[in-house]
Amino acid sequence: MKRFNLSAWAVSHQSLVLFLIVALGVAGFFSYQKLGRAEDPFFTVKVVNVSAIWPGATAKEMQTQVADPLEKKLQELPFFEKVQTYSKPSFTALQVTFRDSTSPKDVPYLFYLLRKKLVDAQGQLPDGLLGPVVNDEFSDVDSMLYMMTGDGTDYKQLKATAEGLRQRLLKVPGVTKVDLYGAQDERIFVEFSHAKLATLGITPQALFDSLAKQNNVVPAGTVETSSQRVAAARHRRARRRQGGCGNARRKQWPRVSASATSRPSPMVSSIRRPSGCARKASRR
Repeated sequence: MKRFNLSAWAVSHQSLVLFLIVALGVAGFFSYQKLGRAEDPFFTVKVVNVSAIWPGATAKEMQTQVADPLEKKLQELPFFEKVQTYSKPSFTALQVTFRDSTSPKDVPYLFYLLRKKLVDAQGQLPDGLLGPVVNDEFSDVDSMLYMMTGDGTDYKQLKATAEGLRQRLLKVPGVTKVDLYGAQDERIFVEFSHAKLATLGITPQALFDSLAKQNNVVPAGTVETSSQRVAAARHRRARRRQGGCGNARRKQWPRVSASATSRPSPMVSSIRRPSGCARKASRR
């Protein structure tokens, strides 16, 4: 039996061979144009984390009263594959995984449905629960990291400059998110003497409660006339004049300044170490 000779067949079918060469060349050219060449190729993570905090609850209570209702609600999602739960005292975390066959364009909609399911499950969760909190951006990574320093510049000025740079970077094509690390929040420290509080007959908790009430926003009502409705506002400065800690024994209302002193902090306390600082070559 005569064996098949590929070379002889190609010579005798030159037109067909030429067509195949041209077709493969054109297909290869267009395939190369669509070939991913990014330094960090884009891929869709079909996993989302859900966490909740319930202070004072045991691990069993977190599982039975928090994790179980959430699991049953999340199982109603389309393309649902599995959920892994981790519970410990006062904390629970759920990792929801969708099927590999899920289309990448459907993942944002699934995350939206997941949040709706969690809202629907709020009525089955105990009071005092913090969350549930959804984290669907844990797969984001920083492609570039810039360090900003300034000799003789305080943290407030550095933060304002960084915020301005962030707004400009967000306008660069291809930039989706810019995060700031090491930014320090401005604080006011209140220092009081336990001996002075004892002399005035005020407990530290009463002082804390008084300070917490200083910035409360309370409705003052509205005034309705025949033509319009005017909202009344109570001046906060008047509340600060009346602010203080009650003294039931002396029937007086001493000001907070009579029992404590406050000092602003230039973004970072000189006593406490700043938290979340970024360092480069031993410099903050």
